[in-house]
Amino acid sequence: MNLRERSIAVTAGLLCHTLFVAAVGSMAWSLLHGLQTGLGPFTGTTATIANLLLAAQFPLIHSWLLSRRGRRLLTGVAPAGTGKTLQPTTYAISASLQLLLTFWAWSPSGVELLPHAGTPHWLHLAAFAAAWVFLQKALLDAGLGLQSGFAGWWALLRGRPVAWGEMPTRGLFARCRQPIYLGFFLVLLTTPHWTIDWLLLLAVWGSYCLVGPLLKEARWEVLFGARFQTYKDTVPYFVPRMRR
Repeated sequence: MNLRERSIAVTAGLLCHTLFVAAVGSMAWSLLHGLQTGLGPFTGTTATIANLLLAAQFPLIHSWLLSRRGRRLLTGVAPAGTGKTLQPTTYAISASLQLLLTFWAWSPSGVELLPHAGTPHWLHLAAFAAAWVFLQKALLDAGLGLQSGFAGWWALLRGRPVAWGEMPTRGLFARCRQPIYLGFFLVLLTTPHWTIDWLLLLAVWGSYCLVGPLLKEARWEVLFGARFQTYKDTVPYFVPRMRR
């Protein structure tokens, strides 16, 4: 391990985790306020189109970056000789930038669908907090090192290959095959401040949460073969089973 690669690893790690925290915080704050905190300048029909494009760019780019061409792009943006190892980190950086773009560039409509006050509001808040806990548990069960980008820069720092880990089958993954997407969907669904902006985002990202995992499972089928098929035959896709 030379000084150059060590410096790249530390820099990538600091950038990755700073953006990750900022992105998750921005998402939570924006959803909590019904996406009325964005700085987008548009109004009316133009705002709707701009917001729809912002909502669509996340699932489209996020999925494409996992394709062969997307992975090549992730490898190419890192300094020469480090791209392959830093793939988890550059992927997490990209996802964080996409989330920041979505929530900070959003043009608020100001149109409310449900008053955010009284007992229903507090019940929504409790459900919203529970959904975030569920999502964090799903990320932990999947391997937080990969999900947060830690695995990439840490491997480079230590001069070792990335620890990709095995196919997750424990914890929430023993209850359903896609708990991360389910947690993401629950966070969207339980947003305590209902606005027309929230409804638009729920329509786009909610659809992605239901359909997007099919692409992930196609990759798992190639990677894990018969083991994934057995897992698929015994564990439900999206709605968790309550008993083993």
